[in-house]
Amino acid sequence: MIDSTGPAWDAIIGLSRFAALAAMAELGCAEHLAAGPMDVAELAKACDAHEPSLARLLRELEALGVVRAVAPGTYELTEEGQTLRDGVPGSMRSALRMAAETGYWYAMGNLAQTVKEGRSAFISRFGPLYGYFQEQPEAARLFNEYMAIRAAPLEAALATAYDFTGVKTFVDIAGGTGHLLAAVLDQHPGMRGVLFDIAHVVENARESLNARGLGDRCEFESGDFFEGVPEGGDLYLLASVIHNWSDEASLRILTNVRKAALPHGRLLLLEMVLPDDGTPHIGKDLDMRMLALTEGGMERTLGEHTRLLGEAGFTLSRVLPLPAGASLIEALPR
Repeated sequence: MIDSTGPAWDAIIGLSRFAALAAMAELGCAEHLAAGPMDVAELAKACDAHEPSLARLLRELEALGVVRAVAPGTYELTEEGQTLRDGVPGSMRSALRMAAETGYWYAMGNLAQTVKEGRSAFISRFGPLYGYFQEQPEAARLFNEYMAIRAAPLEAALATAYDFTGVKTFVDIAGGTGHLLAAVLDQHPGMRGVLFDIAHVVENARESLNARGLGDRCEFESGDFFEGVPEGGDLYLLASVIHNWSDEASLRILTNVRKAALPHGRLLLLEMVLPDDGTPHIGKDLDMRMLALTEGGMERTLGEHTRLLGEAGFTLSRVLPLPAGASLIEALPR
């Protein structure tokens, strides 16, 4: 008799449930059901899907609680199912589609090879992640949407959880489209921002911040943070950056920030802080993704963050909890 409890069984059954939700997201079922109930034949035509196969998928989705049968063979979205639509608060559609994307799926499915060889199986096959995104624009779009969704609960938290008193120039390193920078500037009208990233990302950020009426309070600089970062900031932010890199590479980034900051300058890392013991933490799950997708990237414990910052010339000052298992780490120059 197979024991139907425990982590192994949960993972096996969870894979089927994930695949069903990812298929729903990819086919756009929730978008078509947004206007009201549809029968299987109508929905299959709208989704360009095989009707009998879609009927089986909907049966599983009903069991998961994202659709509800209102008549035999006719379904509507539940409140939970609304999160499978684009552009709604809490949307998970891009996240599911990203997790099922070919390269991502390959990376997670070949984790054993990565652990055995000590090198990402994904990188061995496809090359570095951001190079892959340049060659796969649809994957890049899904990733950017997923990151924006993930950052959304952190925006307001960052702007309100930290005391920005006295900060005149806030420098967001690898700031992406500028969502976090915009959230801080909105809350602190006397502050100026600097967004630093690679050239094509900076242009997207400029458009985004201009659209929010913040462009005149920002400077936009492009470059390579391994070579240097903008000088003269009171406060620097590295949000979900250090976890992408090995200790050696992270030390180069942090050292460049230390050189660029004013004598009284501070550094904020928005990262996961893993517990030292066996306590469950979402960061441990994310660490498997870093292992699978990056060359040396990792989530770190408090001790590992402290050591790395110390080697770069900083002293870890305090750690503030943020939503979604994240933390804000403040570091001061030594």
